[in-house]
Amino acid sequence: MGGTFLRPYRADDLEPALDLWRRAWDRTMPEIDFGARLGWWRGRWSNELVPNNEIVIAEESGKPVGFVVIDKNSGYLDQIVVDPAFWGGGTARVLLDEAKRICPGGITLDVNQNNPRALRFYQREGFDISGTGTNPISGKPIYRCAWRP
Repeated sequence: MGGTFLRPYRADDLEPALDLWRRAWDRTMPEIDFGARLGWWRGRWSNELVPNNEIVIAEESGKPVGFVVIDKNSGYLDQIVVDPAFWGGGTARVLLDEAKRICPGGITLDVNQNNPRALRFYQREGFDISGTGTNPISGKPIYRCAWRP
């Protein structure tokens, strides 16, 4: 994507990131009320993700359209979120490539088993299913996926 610009997360990205997260997950899993989870997500974002992870924002025309959250020490990718209006346009791949640059030794992540679109994306990008489990928040089954260079 020639128009995608990546930059580090800044404090003033909080509200746009929360909005992107809610809109993307509302579209992905409409059976869950992500609006009702915003308070929880705000706390997790501010207290857990921001201080312990690399967060990179993707912008188009100066507007945040996605982000990736990855722990550079463990290689755990917590989130790739893209504005649904930009799905299929390459933003997720740009963000994943950045995550691979940050963690060139390998990446692990969890994918909800009822999210086949995301699973296909990760498999296309070189990830393999390495196990299964349960999402501790939603209780839904997940695949653990891994990418090794």
